[in-house]
Amino acid sequence: MTRRPGAPTRGGTTRRARIHAVVAQIPRGRVASYGQIAGLAGLPGRARQVGYALAALPEATPVPWHRVVNARGEISTRARTGSEGAQRRLLEGEGVAFDSTGRIPMDRFRWRSGLL
Repeated sequence: MTRRPGAPTRGGTTRRARIHAVVAQIPRGRVASYGQIAGLAGLPGRARQVGYALAALPEATPVPWHRVVNARGEISTRARTGSEGAQRRLLEGEGVAFDSTGRIPMDRFRWRSGLL
């Protein structure tokens, strides 16, 4: 039997809840990659599932979704037009810098969770 994304797992928690819990730990001024979040949530190799979980968040969420970027330090494109600009503004407001190509220097701003 195949489990659908976001379905309850052992312990009664959902995959999305685990992803959201990890993302909630990213401090201001730091970023993490989708793959990093997947690994920390116990879902190694499921970076896309992280993207789906973050895309499903309500607009007024306290989860700092904007602190998750792709492995190259770039803001990933979204279905909703303009959200990339909002994400960049939020990150810059927290002191995260972008280089001339629009990338975040991950060696400088990557969150070191202590869990990996």
